[in-house]
Amino acid sequence: MMRDCIIIGGGPAGLTAAVYLARYHLSTTVFDDHCSRAATIPISHNLAGFPEGISGRELLARMRTQLQRYKVEIRSESVSQLQQEHDGFHVVSSHGGLRARTVLLATGVTDRKPPMLAERHDEAVARGLIRYCPVCDGFEITDKPVAVIGCGSRAFAEALFLRSYTTHVTIITPQEEHELSEIELNRLRDLRIGLQKGPIKSIDPERDTITVATASSIGVFSSIYPALGSDVRSELAAMVGAELSENGCAIVDSHQRSSLPGLYAAGDVVIGLDQIGTAMGQAGIAATAIRNDLNEASPLAR
Repeated sequence: MMRDCIIIGGGPAGLTAAVYLARYHLSTTVFDDHCSRAATIPISHNLAGFPEGISGRELLARMRTQLQRYKVEIRSESVSQLQQEHDGFHVVSSHGGLRARTVLLATGVTDRKPPMLAERHDEAVARGLIRYCPVCDGFEITDKPVAVIGCGSRAFAEALFLRSYTTHVTIITPQEEHELSEIELNRLRDLRIGLQKGPIKSIDPERDTITVATASSIGVFSSIYPALGSDVRSELAAMVGAELSENGCAIVDSHQRSSLPGLYAAGDVVIGLDQIGTAMGQAGIAATAIRNDLNEASPLAR
């Protein structure tokens, strides 16, 4: 059966778009491999309407419950192939194929993690000892000692951002050198941001602190921020020849249309501020563009 839209990704962008499309009376299927980065958020205070904050898992659960009011199929499957056809797209998952007139990519990104056991890492994230988004939770580390794990300009920029929340910021490189320019080093000295050389020997979450040991010193912090980059999950966009940025983000216009007709993208997979509110806004724009583009091709009438 030909669907009006297939959404690949079950995070805030994908689920928001599904609500819009369902309310436009468009047949919609969501493929959710349960890898949404939002699910790892212990609690978000940046999302308007939740004065006490809300966890990522609770938010996604509420959104899925909302979708149960509508005829939206959600498949807990990963998509392995995306193929363009003359009248739409063919999506291949672990349980077979499905065709749709349009596809919305909401596949997000994957953070690169610091060197430690996965179980200890996930526990530390859940307790706020490891944080990935200073825009989201910089307020929570106000006046507390924090470390940025990374090197070069990425770590430099993150440390400067965090310096507006606390005077106690240290950059720890996972390798031997920081790879900073003289201008960056001078700026860090002026702001009293510490530098600690690697390599990192261990990262140990404790009850209320996290300890980072290098070959030369040991630091104890309230939280650490890995600034190691992320990997954009845009393989499916590349598979059908959609245009990507240098870092792999899907390039879209102001209506979230990719360079390939019928293919749209929203959320962290596109260039922009990686925030839940941003992803939801892009999803609403994308869903409305999908509705209008389908209507242009063949008028929607009941």
